[in-house]
Amino acid sequence: MLAASAVVTAALLAFHRTVHRVAGGPGGLLESFLPWLGLVVVALLGLALLRRSAVALTALLLPAALWTHLHAGLLLPRPEPGARDLLVVQHNVSDENGDPAGTARALADAEPDLIALEELVPSALPVYERTLAARYPHRTVHGTVGLWSKHPLTEAGPLDIKPRGIPEDWSRALRAVAHTPYGEIAVYVAHLPSVRVRANGLASSWRDESAGLLGRAVEAEGLRTVILLGDLNGTMDDRGLAPLTSRMKAAERGFAFSFPASFPLARIDQVMARSARVSHIRTLPATGSDHLPVAALVSPDDGPANR
Repeated sequence: MLAASAVVTAALLAFHRTVHRVAGGPGGLLESFLPWLGLVVVALLGLALLRRSAVALTALLLPAALWTHLHAGLLLPRPEPGARDLLVVQHNVSDENGDPAGTARALADAEPDLIALEELVPSALPVYERTLAARYPHRTVHGTVGLWSKHPLTEAGPLDIKPRGIPEDWSRALRAVAHTPYGEIAVYVAHLPSVRVRANGLASSWRDESAGLLGRAVEAEGLRTVILLGDLNGTMDDRGLAPLTSRMKAAERGFAFSFPASFPLARIDQVMARSARVSHIRTLPATGSDHLPVAALVSPDDGPANR
């Protein structure tokens, strides 16, 4: 039984995309929590040692090796900041946040170059603007998403990633050009539609459609270097985000589980980049939101700002 469980765990790790394609929603749940299969491996290892089963221990080498290949790099310690690093912060601040001023101060205290926020509501927006103004003089807000920057911003405007079937006003993405010491960088901020957990798995059609629209926008971007920050309502293993993960680099180190804030199980708040390296991602202390903020180090590649 232990050996068989090890083989099944290895199969889930190796063929999770096939499981998603065949099983649909339940496969999406598997991909959302794929790193936690490492705990299954540890539990099986403990039982195998308790039973002194050489067969089970041998079988466990396969899922252990697969998990190490997929996720062990994320456990490496945070690297020392480099000369070309930008520190960026991504946070869904929650439309029910009772302390927007405290949230804004906590994010600014991390001293990032860029701060991306989602779920900005009209009643709280002036508080964020007032609290962040001194340290972040450059900002742009469109709909319920915003970007604050230490560096000048130009060409700021909304980005249409609204799925078909949403009738109401819905503006949850923007693009701006940040003029950094390392050249012009196209910065995208996005909040993809929520994914609903149902008895048969995940309902994600709107999220997936919105991810496709965002992926096409990134693909058409004329600037060489792109940073995407957002609540994408999906993990890096979720194939629904393939239009983005296939075109951009994710964090090399750090799990940074960000949701739910009370007991973080998955990172759905993401920082990705093109022609840049996301060397590390981590969570920041909890705010008044149901998400944890995430902070990442991004190093733009050497080379011209444009393609």
